[in-house]
Amino acid sequence: MFNGIFRIPVPQNEPIFSYAPGTAARKELQAKLEEMLKNPVEVPLIIGGKEIKTGNLVDMRCPHNREQLLGRYHAGDALHTHKAIEAANAAKKAWSEMPWDARAIILLKAAELLSTKYRSTLNAATMLCMSKTCHQAEIDSACELIDFWRFNPHFMEFVYGDQPFSTPGILNYMEHRPLEGFVLALTPFNFTSIAGNLPTSPALMGNAVVWKPASSAVLPAYYIMKILQEAGMPDGVINMIPGPGPVIAPPALDHLDLGGIHFTGSTYVFSTIWLAVGSDIRKYYSYPRIVGETGGKDFIFAHASCDQDALVTALVRGAFEYQGQKCSAASRAYIPDSIWPTVKQKLLDEIAQIKMGDICDFGNFMGAVIDEKAFKTITGYIDFAKTNPGFEILCGGKYDSSKGYFVEPTIVLSKDPKSKLMVEEIFGPVLTLFIYPENEFESSLHLCNETSPYGLTGSIFAQDRAAIVKANHILRHAAGNFYVNDKPTGAVVGQQPFGGSRASGTNDKAGSCLNLERWVSPRTIKETYIPPRDWRYPYMAEEK
Repeated sequence: MFNGIFRIPVPQNEPIFSYAPGTAARKELQAKLEEMLKNPVEVPLIIGGKEIKTGNLVDMRCPHNREQLLGRYHAGDALHTHKAIEAANAAKKAWSEMPWDARAIILLKAAELLSTKYRSTLNAATMLCMSKTCHQAEIDSACELIDFWRFNPHFMEFVYGDQPFSTPGILNYMEHRPLEGFVLALTPFNFTSIAGNLPTSPALMGNAVVWKPASSAVLPAYYIMKILQEAGMPDGVINMIPGPGPVIAPPALDHLDLGGIHFTGSTYVFSTIWLAVGSDIRKYYSYPRIVGETGGKDFIFAHASCDQDALVTALVRGAFEYQGQKCSAASRAYIPDSIWPTVKQKLLDEIAQIKMGDICDFGNFMGAVIDEKAFKTITGYIDFAKTNPGFEILCGGKYDSSKGYFVEPTIVLSKDPKSKLMVEEIFGPVLTLFIYPENEFESSLHLCNETSPYGLTGSIFAQDRAAIVKANHILRHAAGNFYVNDKPTGAVVGQQPFGGSRASGTNDKAGSCLNLERWVSPRTIKETYIPPRDWRYPYMAEEK
């Protein structure tokens, strides 16, 4: 037994590698990309620490080069879900009883492994599998995931340190128990950091997890499992099952031992999951915790006093980095008519310089969208704008899937502030603008607040402080992450805890102790030093 007060080192956010020409990191990453392209891998299921090969193989290909095979993964089925639940339940007791500092050290070691030995591996897998540039991969699969694994143990101290007051003769204390049952983690294609955080944050708090990664991001998930295994994660604590969501998830959602769900993905899928759980809630041993971050129709709102160059930069980066495939990506913008002519010219000039193509070419700012389904959805919105007189395409609008799923960065001007493209999530490189009269700033803020069902991210650009205060007030519920004079993307663990409400999720703030609190069930303990030995109270005594 360790006799000492264990303290988690105060974490610092992981520095971002630049990958500038001539740097050692750039050379190492380019070599790893070349190695992965030449050596396709076969990814198994990992259940109870064992690699399982089902024989049901699915190709993993680059979105920007569909002919390039990265490997194949073995898809699981409902039987494997049940085996994963059994493995999680078998591992749960010993894992939950392990001292909290021992669990924390596993993630701290995983962070160190990722920061050093596995950095280029996970970045390269993210780039090739998800068509991310080296910078987008670095801030995601390296820095953000490292931050999650270093900050979450630090936040765990805050959760466990939340203790009640005691009074003379009584000692009150609280135990933060893991949930009963297993946790189901369902992760998206667009962020490797989310894929690594959703199963490990419940696990850190003593839970065992069944993890279904996105089918288009299995390769990075596989390397995450390798890192965790090397860091000392016991077998069965996290069980990875690639495969179709409609096949893998239902047996877990229907299982009586379901203790919680950690989800990032579409609003429709999340609401469907909630319906499935709620439709027969009485069957579970306990009410499952449901934590989800979903979609967004994120905005940039400009005031006439704004720094126009900063606004244009935010529009370009916010809307088109990683092809707009971020739940936080700028998808709609409101610009006053008084500055629109100059902003328009600056914006079009900058977008004309964007290069799009194979992400192995470090000169490219954009890659391809993730798959054919996404390509058809995004281009469907573009085609709608082309054929509807209420829209004007200012730039872009072209697309090509002959080699990869490429969609040009597209700017659409909407005459109607509540048009289809101003309201619906597109999840691609399409930014829709509405030009409002400068003298209608306040009413346009209300319009922004009321237009979208989502409430994830948004930003205000202004130099006038009164305008910032007004926007901050009116848009209070329009964004769970609100930015002043910055793009609405790029939340940093520990600095801007991430999540939104309305149709954007449960707002349980990944990157803070608030998320970890969802994975424990507190038990209050009262200990009386000298208990009463007479059941009678003083008021019951006879008057003298």
